[in-house]
Amino acid sequence: MTDAAFAMADAKFADPDRTVAGERRARVSLDRLRTLWINTGSLCNIACRNCYIESSPSNGRLVYITRAEAAAYLDEIARDGWPVTEIGFTGGEPFMNPEILGLLEDALSRGFSALVLTNAMQPMLRPNLREGLLALREAYGDRLTLRVSLDHYAKTFHDEERGPGSFDKTLEGLDWLAANGFSLALAGRTCWGETEADARAGYAVLIKWRGWPVSAHDPGSLVLFPEMDERAEVPEITESCWGILGKSPSEVMCASSRMVVKRQGADAPVVLPCTLLAYDPAFEMGSTLAEAGRANSGMFDHGAVKLCHPHCAKFCVLGGGACSS
Repeated sequence: MTDAAFAMADAKFADPDRTVAGERRARVSLDRLRTLWINTGSLCNIACRNCYIESSPSNGRLVYITRAEAAAYLDEIARDGWPVTEIGFTGGEPFMNPEILGLLEDALSRGFSALVLTNAMQPMLRPNLREGLLALREAYGDRLTLRVSLDHYAKTFHDEERGPGSFDKTLEGLDWLAANGFSLALAGRTCWGETEADARAGYAVLIKWRGWPVSAHDPGSLVLFPEMDERAEVPEITESCWGILGKSPSEVMCASSRMVVKRQGADAPVVLPCTLLAYDPAFEMGSTLAEAGRANSGMFDHGAVKLCHPHCAKFCVLGGGACSS
């Protein structure tokens, strides 16, 4: 790459309003707030090789959100008539949050569906957690779904990403969930140099062998995520890209979701556009959903999100990724 090319790459995503070529940057308005994500904290029982949120046993940058803090957003949804149907719980590992069962109970008891993104390993398999999950399944049935991270259908590749022994422990958790009638989904990765068809075929063999209630050929049942790397060379998304790509802004995650996080040392949680931008303070939209809807400076235009981050381009627009179906 030439010096000029390096300079251009460094200048990308620097201006919220214009690309490095001077074109108007694409924006995504909130069409409908369907999913509210609650980040339960960035601590995790394992440290993956390429975790988009850098979760680990020592990463406390996002602290455990409390039941009362999350309930305030559920109250706001009810009071102001936000059209939310699903509350998603992500981390870190959600089952490390000591109030996770209460968080789930509050969402489910108010009529929402609840989606938990988990590695289904030791935190979930503790006796008190299993007992609590069984009670929730008994009370709310398929409105509670657990989407388990299984990076590849082969033990070698999964353990390469998540550490030795993680594949077997995750299968143990999946087997327990399936045996007890939970609604399940899987999340894999697309970094292994195989076609999507081959990947889904490989997962299908494993799913059939284990007897899990998951369809490998349903993108909502088995989600295959593109890789994310902020250092990767990706194009900026302009307003003209929608027509060129044949995509609509309403297809992008931030058209239908927001995420709540609580930062270490903060007095209160804040609202972010999506699950991918957890640590960048430039993407904080306010402390309430109402404030987020009015955000109008920097990365926001009267509540719309300016696509001024590499993840916006590679994961969402070009990769077709979304954390909720």
